[in-house]
Amino acid sequence: MLGTVTIIALAAYAARDIGFSSDEVSAAEATAWRALAPSADATTAAKGFLDALDAKQKEKAAFEFASERKPAWSNLPTSFVPRNGVRMGDLSPEQRTKAMAVVAAVLSKEGYQKVVDIVAGDQMLAEGKGGGGGKGGGKDGKGGDKGGKGGKGGGKGGGTMFGAAEYYLAIFGTPSETKPWMVQFGGHHLGVNVTIIGKHFVLTPTHTGAQPGLFKRDGKDVRPLGQEYDAGFKLMGALDDKQRKQAIIGERPMNLLLGPGQDGKKIEPKGVKGSDLTADQQKLLLDVIAAWITIGEPEAAAARMEEIKGTITDTYFAWSGPTAPGSAAYFRVQGPTLVIEYAPQGGNDHIHTVIRNPKDDYGAALLTK
Repeated sequence: MLGTVTIIALAAYAARDIGFSSDEVSAAEATAWRALAPSADATTAAKGFLDALDAKQKEKAAFEFASERKPAWSNLPTSFVPRNGVRMGDLSPEQRTKAMAVVAAVLSKEGYQKVVDIVAGDQMLAEGKGGGGGKGGGKDGKGGDKGGKGGKGGGKGGGTMFGAAEYYLAIFGTPSETKPWMVQFGGHHLGVNVTIIGKHFVLTPTHTGAQPGLFKRDGKDVRPLGQEYDAGFKLMGALDDKQRKQAIIGERPMNLLLGPGQDGKKIEPKGVKGSDLTADQQKLLLDVIAAWITIGEPEAAAARMEEIKGTITDTYFAWSGPTAPGSAAYFRVQGPTLVIEYAPQGGNDHIHTVIRNPKDDYGAALLTK
């Protein structure tokens, strides 16, 4: 799990890179974030966050672990699909720091940075600085966002569509070292669900997206989903002609098949099978998988990767679209306990992805033990 110093640094970095609306947050927020010392322990961090809320805020943030509202995460803007939890823009700077400490405590350093980058990109949309996402790719022909709305949420619809203030944090269950509980953090293009049972952290289902897919920060390129894209294209480029023919599927999914609102849905494995790959190609397939798995808490991610290595020969890699680096293509990884989808919405400036474990979404497998 992340150390206290690391989480302080992450919170400070986020204070610089996540910009909340100026009418909601003072210019002193960055200093306030640095002044606090979030706990390195997820349970302690979550308790600290809940204790910092007033009664009305806590009513929005806290849910029973078995609540039916758990599936109410989405890729759509919150004005289209309300979210569970308390809105970041309705919290004080100190409360926001404690909220982000919870997120940092249940993810890896890299995973938390990905969240920061996704939210920073959405803030650019709010300020009119983001890319438009290219030609529409969804069923609505306007960008693909109608491929899965998710369930009914707990917040209020309408109003502002984009921006860092429009992200929500919910805690399901009582934070505990022994009993199950869950952290849900999300907004536009983000739906992080981490179920915690003792020392076990289950990342699935989690949606990560990006719009814009590329932006500048301090003069440097930021690609929130760059690792995922690069790993997929590297594997595709390493396949021979026969393997490529196996990998390429006829249909072109215009959005995620197992995205928001698709809990429990099953799809047929397609593509080139891991057993038909060389040892080096299997390593590249594991690199694709790791781009998503390593978002999660480090020890849990390492254990999960070892589990997946054991079934890599039964894991499929499917592709639809151009194969030249720089182009936009859909790809999918599917194994006995894993489904990953990468679905650009018309171009590389608007991306949806999801990772699921059909046998353990929301910690289902652990809960039966």
